[in-house]
Amino acid sequence: MNTSKIPTAMNAVRLNKANGPAGLVYENVATPRPNDGEVLVRVHAAAITRDELEWPLNRLPAIPSYEFSGVVAGIGNEVEDIVLGDEVYALSPFDRDGAAAEYIVIQSEFLAPKPKTLDHIQSSSIPLAALTAWQGLFDHGQLEKGQRVLIHGATGGVGHFAVQFAHQCGAYVIGTVSSGNIKAARELGADEIIDYTAIRFEDVIHDVDLVFDTVGGDRLERSPAAIRKGGRLISVAAEPPHERAKSLGIESLYFVVSPSRAQLTEIARLVDSGILRPAIDKVFPLSRAREAFERSLVYHGSGKIILRVADE
Repeated sequence: MNTSKIPTAMNAVRLNKANGPAGLVYENVATPRPNDGEVLVRVHAAAITRDELEWPLNRLPAIPSYEFSGVVAGIGNEVEDIVLGDEVYALSPFDRDGAAAEYIVIQSEFLAPKPKTLDHIQSSSIPLAALTAWQGLFDHGQLEKGQRVLIHGATGGVGHFAVQFAHQCGAYVIGTVSSGNIKAARELGADEIIDYTAIRFEDVIHDVDLVFDTVGGDRLERSPAAIRKGGRLISVAAEPPHERAKSLGIESLYFVVSPSRAQLTEIARLVDSGILRPAIDKVFPLSRAREAFERSLVYHGSGKIILRVADE
């Protein structure tokens, strides 16, 4: 790998102590170098997730932000199908440093070409939430055309992608939202919308093939009552009521999203076809990452909070 144009040090944000956003420090650190099978990416934008500062507490100091968009700046040995200058986006594994930095090293198998119709800011908002929705609906939920799916939190970060995916595949989409988000859910493609603050969904919805839960709590606990025998209950928020689900002949699962190049490639195709659209809340420069993470703890909309690392 030619490293002559890559600086030996870079600006980064690191969590130096387990103290939430207050533990973040904007500092100069050594630029990583790719090993065999790895790629060095010049990060242009990185998105953050509300509770992610709790994830690396056993390996501090750690760079947060695991979804990003950028340009390939260096390539390790044994890497194929990727060249310098490629515009890429990805979800990085959670057990290593993230993308709140000028450069990130990532296994080549996780990098996908970013959507051509989006800039880096928009592209960085997609990987974690969209992959979570995709895997929940199709890998674990086995959703198919003509089936009925109930999505809790239909306009949230994961939910707004789930509604669009389910609608695109030809499923009948039911969403639970608050009264203020009914219009947004309809615009995303929901066929039926329930204001969970006014109606108990299980009183009006029965025999769905799949419940995909993104919120946990009481809605998750009550979900088996709305599912047909042989249906599925999938959650990304908390462990479902497994024993009750089993007694009703329902499969139940809690899962954590996994990086996937193939799925991100298909998601980019949907974006470029005009079928899928992401949502952005607010963009902060990398140097104001602490402020961005503080906002993530109080913000509850569907739009992603983004760190701008480099100009387009």
